[in-house]
Amino acid sequence: MLDFAIFAVTFVIILVGAVLYLYPTSRTASGIPGLTPTEEKDGNLQDIVNKGSLHEFLVSLHDRFGPAASFWFGRRPVVSLGSVDLLRQHINPNRTTDSFETMLKSLLGYQSGLGGGVTETLLRKKVYESAIDQTLEKNYPLLLKLVEELVEKWQSFPESQHTPLYAHLLGLAMKCVTQLAMGDRFRDDAEVIHFRRNHEAVRTCMFTCAILELSSIRFPHSFISWCQQIWSEIGKGYLDGSLEKSSSRKKHFEDALSEMEAVLKSVVKERKGKEFSQLAFVDALLKANLTERQVMEDSMVFTLAGSVITANLCIWAVHFLSTSQEVQEKLYRELKEVLGKERLSLENISKLTYCRQVLNETVRTAKLTPVAARLQDVEGKVDQHVIPKETLVIYALGVVLQDADTWALPYRFNPDRFEEEGVRKSFSLLGFSGNQACPELRFAYTVATVLLNTLVRRLRLHQAERQVVEARYELVSTPKDDTWVTLSKRS
Repeated sequence: MLDFAIFAVTFVIILVGAVLYLYPTSRTASGIPGLTPTEEKDGNLQDIVNKGSLHEFLVSLHDRFGPAASFWFGRRPVVSLGSVDLLRQHINPNRTTDSFETMLKSLLGYQSGLGGGVTETLLRKKVYESAIDQTLEKNYPLLLKLVEELVEKWQSFPESQHTPLYAHLLGLAMKCVTQLAMGDRFRDDAEVIHFRRNHEAVRTCMFTCAILELSSIRFPHSFISWCQQIWSEIGKGYLDGSLEKSSSRKKHFEDALSEMEAVLKSVVKERKGKEFSQLAFVDALLKANLTERQVMEDSMVFTLAGSVITANLCIWAVHFLSTSQEVQEKLYRELKEVLGKERLSLENISKLTYCRQVLNETVRTAKLTPVAARLQDVEGKVDQHVIPKETLVIYALGVVLQDADTWALPYRFNPDRFEEEGVRKSFSLLGFSGNQACPELRFAYTVATVLLNTLVRRLRLHQAERQVVEARYELVSTPKDDTWVTLSKRS
């Protein structure tokens, strides 16, 4: 009996020690109010799965716990910030990288800098942004031509025909990005389609993998392939046990990534040291004396991020315009007053104030990029809450963009709200405009402005009857199903 008692006490001590090891002393991350782990190994990942996406989980989390809330990725504490005021306290305006680039490069194993420290990182960021600006400037006529081709095609459709936005505008985005990034190699539609298939396979796992990389959680590598089925909805890929059985998907992803890299490498070799009539993004990077590997990496990031952001900004903008004839007519009047019968030039884009408001409100209403993430470099503080070094900090941008304390009638599409300076400042702080905006989003704004200018001056957009459009919240928010419009010619 004594032996059993000793065994029982010893077992309890071991059990308590294991629990203390597996669960931190504080069951809420950093003392910030929030959820305790629901499972020892996975933390709150099943809660995320149950909500459907990380964004929807964060909406529920902040509704319950307020603007600063915590939860667990596996055994790692996470702090989520869900108000403009807290983000203003936390965001460093002098940051050398943006979270979008950090997540992508972290996943792909690419370096953000030139192989050194902060100075090299900042230099490479400037080279990347300058290359995008140069590419737009030198290839603006090509961009106009690609948009003209699409709008002329739409003009030929009967007024009763339903036009699928995803199919057409993803194709436009892929053509713009690939031809501007890599030159004549992608003038052939068949080449673009082939590249697009690989792009689809690779892009589906970006956000989930990057979040896990930032949070230092290690899961089976086959989890990458599982993500191809779900387009980066946090929490679904690594919980249901299907990962170990998904070797074919893993191979599909790795093959697609390898093929994309091989294409980019071949383009870099073809164009290195040569002069072309069309300056491509690759050429601008090569002129900056980056290595072939660095040029390939930056080209990969631009094609992945540029395509998906551009496509979805255009899709949502056209959709929201189709729901409001009043906004369409106001935009049409601005285009006529500012441009008359002239074609839109790069220099004139900045004069289209209302068009900019339409795109800003599109980003806000669609919650275009609902989540960003950063690893806390040094111990920080928001309000009375201390955030320890190396804590994963999530910016719940989708929550903030629908916050009634910041935006009047937040679920209403109303471009006029951006007439107020305070609204514009809040939007810029979140990284959607001004110097804080990622270069891929600035590129997308240019393409979308050209599209809306060409489209609205020629056609009226009408919402398809009985259509309910719902969003799927991923790395970039996209409609769950294709979105349809009908078109009529302006007299």
